[in-house]
Amino acid sequence: MERLVVHKAKEFATKKSIKVGEKSLIKTQDASNFLTDVADAVLFIVRVLKETFSRQFEFREFLHQCYQIGYMTLPLISVTGAIIGLVLTIQTRPVLFKFGAEALLPGMVAISLIREMGPVITALICAGKVSSGMGAELGSMRVTEQIDAMEVSSINPMRFLVVTRVLAATLMIPLLILYADALGILGCWAGTNIKGDVTFVLFFSQAFGSISFIDFLPAFIKSFFFGAVIGLVGCYKGYNAGRGTESVGIASNSAVVLASLLVLIVDMLAVQITDMIL
Repeated sequence: MERLVVHKAKEFATKKSIKVGEKSLIKTQDASNFLTDVADAVLFIVRVLKETFSRQFEFREFLHQCYQIGYMTLPLISVTGAIIGLVLTIQTRPVLFKFGAEALLPGMVAISLIREMGPVITALICAGKVSSGMGAELGSMRVTEQIDAMEVSSINPMRFLVVTRVLAATLMIPLLILYADALGILGCWAGTNIKGDVTFVLFFSQAFGSISFIDFLPAFIKSFFFGAVIGLVGCYKGYNAGRGTESVGIASNSAVVLASLLVLIVDMLAVQITDMIL
């Protein structure tokens, strides 16, 4: 009887140790995969920086990507910017009216648009459109082996495909943010005149009278980081996509999610740094 009990106890201990070992192995493998992904991303960024400052720059492809990212995104950004300004005005006006501070509405909306709402919302819209487009395009080129064919034919795919897209996104997204801010202020003027009568000159004197250069500069600087993050994430996910056809959708979806998350993280860091400096 004692031998039977001892035998069952050994079997139970062996099974438990095997389960614990399997769980530890799975956790170790997950941690190893995460560190490998981080290392691949760092090496990808270093390679992009290296190819950016090379002599043979693909200027025509860069202009084409500026057209695709900038001009082709204008309709979506136009609607988004105007709606942001209009909604902020409609939501804020009743509160200010209760305190008799309705004259502060143009300045308050202009500051909120230029400092935070305009850059972040525009960057998130671009993350959904631009980053997913890059991930899907480069992912399909990876699946159909077009990138491998470029490498065989002595064409540098990193310089031709990735660097041009990253630089175009870094340059064009800040311009799109400025455009969205301008349309947001125009939308605020339209929202102000729904239940009031404010002239164009008076509105803009009130709006820009409340804005200083310190309000504009940090938001403009961080918009370049938004563009770089969106371009790098979209190109990284697409360039390193798998070989199956479903990997194109995975690359596009993961590019949108990661780019949006990193935009919010960069915005949080920029706000903290600006608060510490100023």
